[in-house]
Order: sequence, then C-alpha cells, then structure tokens
Amino acid sequence: MVHKKLTLPEKICAACGRPFAWRKKWARDWPQVRYCSDRCRGSNSTSGPGPANGAGSGGKAGRGK
Repeated sequence: MVHKKLTLPEKICAACGRPFAWRKKWARDWPQVRYCSDRCRGSNSTSGPGPANGAGSGGKAGRGK
C-alpha cells in the first residue's frame, strides 16, 4: 500500500511556525485548523515564534554607561 502524503495540503502552525499536513480527523474542520498539535493550541498566548518573555534586546537597553 503506497501512501501519497506528498499531495496533502499543508498549513503553517500559528504557534510554532512549523508546517503540518492535512489529517483525516481534520477533514470537516480543515479551514478552521490553525495549530499542529494540542500542545501548540494550549500555548497560543504568544503571537508567533520568538522569545516568549519579550526581552528581544537582552535587557541592556536604556543603560547610560
């Protein structure tokens, strides 16, 4: 039995940014699917990939030395 996974539609996970492919269990809700897993669905407090604490500059900005 040959699987044709190369022809399945893909989306990018809204939480981790990784691509994920269509699954049969998502057939009814594919347009609404945004996350690749329950783990990503539970961690949707951040808006996309990147540092979760928002410290982007390392905390050194604003020091006048």
